[in-house]
Formats: sequence, C-alpha cells, structure tokens
Amino acid sequence: MRNIQKTALILIGLSLFNFQLFAQKVIEPKDTPAEWSKPYKPFRIAGNLYYVGTYDLACYLITTDKGNILINTGLANSYAIISSNIKQLGFKVSDIKILLTTQAHYDHLGAMADFQQLTHASVMMDKEDVTVAIDGGSSDYALGGKEPSYKPVKTNRLLSDGDLISLGNMKLKMLHHPGHTKGSCSYIFEVKDKNKAYKVLIANMPSIVTDKKFSEIPAYPKIEEDYRSTLQKMKSLSFDIWLSSHASQFDLHKKHQENAAYNPEAFVDRKGYDEALNKLSADFSKKIKQK
Repeated sequence: MRNIQKTALILIGLSLFNFQLFAQKVIEPKDTPAEWSKPYKPFRIAGNLYYVGTYDLACYLITTDKGNILINTGLANSYAIISSNIKQLGFKVSDIKILLTTQAHYDHLGAMADFQQLTHASVMMDKEDVTVAIDGGSSDYALGGKEPSYKPVKTNRLLSDGDLISLGNMKLKMLHHPGHTKGSCSYIFEVKDKNKAYKVLIANMPSIVTDKKFSEIPAYPKIEEDYRSTLQKMKSLSFDIWLSSHASQFDLHKKHQENAAYNPEAFVDRKGYDEALNKLSADFSKKIKQK
C-alpha cells in the first residue's frame, strides 16, 4: 500500500512539474548523424512485430487485437516518418494504446510527447528514467543541460525490473538495464507466425555515453555498479531474435534489404549479440581503469 501511495505522489508531483517545463524552449542537438533522420521502408520482422523507425533509430510496432504498442519514437522529426511507416503497413496511428521507450534520450523520446498527445496512449517507463523524461532530458547525467532536448513526456505508469506490460494477446517483460541512462531498459516477449514462435529481445545495449571518468559523475554515483550489473545480466539472457535501440547495433542493414521477403530467421543471431556485448564489456573494462 505504501508503494502505491508513493508512486501516486511521484506521478502527481511530476505532472505539476510538467506544466512549468512545457513553457521552456526545446533545443534538440543539431549535429546528429544523417542516418538518424533518413526515412526507411517499414517491414514485418516476425509475427506481429514490425520495424517502423528511421534508417538507424529503431522503433517497433507490436500489433494486438486490442490496439498496438509503439516502442521508441526517434527524434522530433521522426514523428512524420514513423506515422507514415505505420500507415504504409496498413495500421492506424490512432490505434496505439501503449508507448514505451528503451531510454530517455532525445534520439528515442524526441517524438514521444507528440504521439502521446495525438493517440492519448499510456506512456510506461522505467521508473529511474521518469524524472529525466519529464524535464525533457535536462537532468540527464551525461546529455543534460539548461534547456530540454525534447518535449517533456508525462509518464502514466512507472515500471520496475520484471514488470509485465499487457495488451490484448501480448505480454512484454521489462528488464531494467541501467548505465547508458539510469532507467535504460530492454523488453522480452514472444511473437508467432503460422510456422513458428519466436522469443524476441529488444535490447538497450549498454554503450558508454560519457567522456568523464565514472568517479567524476556525482549525479550518478552507482554508474559503475549499474554498468557492471547490466552487462552480467544481459549475457545470461535467452532468446531467439534480438534487436536494439539503433539499427546499426544489430546490423539491420546486413540482415534485411528494402523490399526483401519476410524472413524472421535473418534476425536469429546469438553470435552477433555475444560479440556486441563482448565489445561493450571491453569498453567498460577500459573505462574503469581511468580512476
């Protein structure tokens, strides 16, 4: 009961704070890679899971008989691209009922507030990223600044590690994978087509986003501990298909060519996942030696 009351107070407080922040000017970084804003043709990944993002900013649509789930929304200018992609696939933007993200950075939450306003969908987020989302990224330990880098996002449900997100016939489990942000997270769930069921992991890969030594980040005293824990937990995950927050992280463009036939097996790639994690582990080991 106390936890419920605490959560309610947090949400009320953040909602009030939100009104003040919407008055601030949003300044999205301008030096972003061209691939982040480049349109990309949407396609069916596996079962009822679709890719609807830009060339590199991965966004995913999960369809159900009770409405749809959108994971990540790219930059602010991704709104038009994602909306168009959803329509190209034959779905309605207005049918989005749940909005999720893998991290509270401007390249994944840039259009979230716009989608929330249009669809009135419920935004669910790792509780450790809620404060950053509500101030538009201003308080992020690495990318924060005086002004918001995206429109502040109001969260309707705070998620903890292992929480289930249910809609229609779908159940997604949220996995708390902090480090890149305090509330970075992944999602694991099952999709099916007429031939096979696939266990899918949408992984937020724990890349290091700060140039500072971990010991020089008072705003995030647990950063080293969180990165270490996340890397260990991610290495032990079991799945069939893995995807990520950026297309480049899981070699999308090597696995799928535009207009290619439906081929879920192209994304069955445990070796690629392990290699990516091993590289990130090496980066982490190098980083902690900077003490």
